[in-house]
Amino acid sequence: MTSASTNGKRVFAVAATAAAAALVLAGCSAGGSTEGSTNAAGGGTIIIGTTDLVTVLDPAGSYDNGSFAVMNQVFPFLMNTPYGSPDVAPDIATSAEFTAPTEYTVTLKPDLKFVNGNALTSSDVKFTFDRQIKINDANGPASLLYNLDSVEAKDDTTVVFHLKQANDQIFPQILSSPAGPIVDEDVFSADAITPDKDIVDGHAFAGQYDITSYDFNNLVAYKANPDYKGLLGAPKNDVVNVKYYTDASNLKLEVQKGDIDVAWRSLSATDIDSLRGDKNVQVVDGPGGETRYIVFNFNTQPYGATTAEADPAKALAVREAAADLVDRSEIAKQVYKDTYTPLYSYVPAGLTGATESLKPLYGDGNGGPDADKAKATLDAAGVTTPVVLNLQYSNDHYGPSSGDEYALIKSQLESTGLFTVNLQTTEWVQYSKDRSSDVYPAYQLGWFPDYSDADNYLTPFFLKENFLKNHYDNPEVNDLILKQAVTPDATERTGLIEQIQDKVAVDLSTLPLLQGAQVAVTGADVTGTSDTLDASFKFRYAALSKG
Repeated sequence: MTSASTNGKRVFAVAATAAAAALVLAGCSAGGSTEGSTNAAGGGTIIIGTTDLVTVLDPAGSYDNGSFAVMNQVFPFLMNTPYGSPDVAPDIATSAEFTAPTEYTVTLKPDLKFVNGNALTSSDVKFTFDRQIKINDANGPASLLYNLDSVEAKDDTTVVFHLKQANDQIFPQILSSPAGPIVDEDVFSADAITPDKDIVDGHAFAGQYDITSYDFNNLVAYKANPDYKGLLGAPKNDVVNVKYYTDASNLKLEVQKGDIDVAWRSLSATDIDSLRGDKNVQVVDGPGGETRYIVFNFNTQPYGATTAEADPAKALAVREAAADLVDRSEIAKQVYKDTYTPLYSYVPAGLTGATESLKPLYGDGNGGPDADKAKATLDAAGVTTPVVLNLQYSNDHYGPSSGDEYALIKSQLESTGLFTVNLQTTEWVQYSKDRSSDVYPAYQLGWFPDYSDADNYLTPFFLKENFLKNHYDNPEVNDLILKQAVTPDATERTGLIEQIQDKVAVDLSTLPLLQGAQVAVTGADVTGTSDTLDASFKFRYAALSKG
């Protein structure tokens, strides 16, 4: 078990005030109860069910929707998105602005504290971002901080972010992303992932909630934090209990019976369709930014760089042939009842700069498959068929329809005789480790955006040091991504985003498949769901209430 930092908090204000605050312990009540508390929130208890599993609670060690769903409730952010908006504003800060082309200055609200009583100062902010970069975990979001050079804590409430490139149009959004949760330097390790138990036992939270009980991927109990001073305000409920399910059919049954109040990620498309006719529940739809895609590992895919038959041209031909053969419309209709739509590029429809770069390049030129084109591509590269492709998917992270989705993809690739697909599945906790360790030559991922900007569909995936860890490296793409992020002119920036998609479509580092909406199913007496199913793509429990 990693010990917490021994350096202590660096204070710039009156030392005695911080010392006194450190002696106050809050939120230490026993957890797991479904009895509502009597604090000012007055909204009783909300029970939420999900199949979206947590990997770790440490923001430096996870970059997945299940873990970020917890972080959004309990950690504070410098910037956040108010309900109903995709645009960021100061959260636990009074102001945030560029004070020089490469200096972004944030002023914290005064007298902030964590639930455990520790003062929350600029020292914690510096510690947070320094450790993200130092740890640089393979499954963490440190890649989002590619433009951060250093962090300066000027005084107790003033933080200056020194950036490598000037005029970073994305940096305020990144402060609201998975790289942005502010952590307590007296609880978290400076150079290693801190265990969940240490975080929970340390009550190292300053968001809308404290965690009062934590049973990993079984039950998490939250209690409203009365000392939260951020943008989102007090929760409309007192207690939230989140139950984790391995079987989505049980999730559906329990929301129908009223045993849970909200089912959030992920019911099958068939279940959602049937629940729309059930008068005892509400099916609430929100704007969608979720994407589903296949990742190719450039080292271990067929003809990849570390294979015995390494050949870049043949490796590309394999990726191109797969792109020629997938039938997105068939997947969307048969598997997802059109709750997902075909996706032909890297930035989903609806965001500025989105294109359909893949459509004219692959298949029949109109989005459909073309077996003859796939065969010609493989033949021209001298690829022996059938190509043996080991394709992995997660059986418990992207909803119960993943098995059907990948069975259909296997069928589409094999029906021509051009591929032999060895389809395999792994549970998410192991999957998230294996996929970044070159274990899978090709594998399923989904993306739920960190912020509502095209950059979030480009930077994490296609920079040389990217979240996928799939060894993709195109210096021209890398430079264009860095350039668009610091281009103030909106028209020029949009043009750069379009160029990036065109170039990545030629390389096929990933194969985009589908774009989906946000859907939650609630009891008939639950309110506030539509308030949190907004374009921020963050499901905030605090908006929910009953009656």
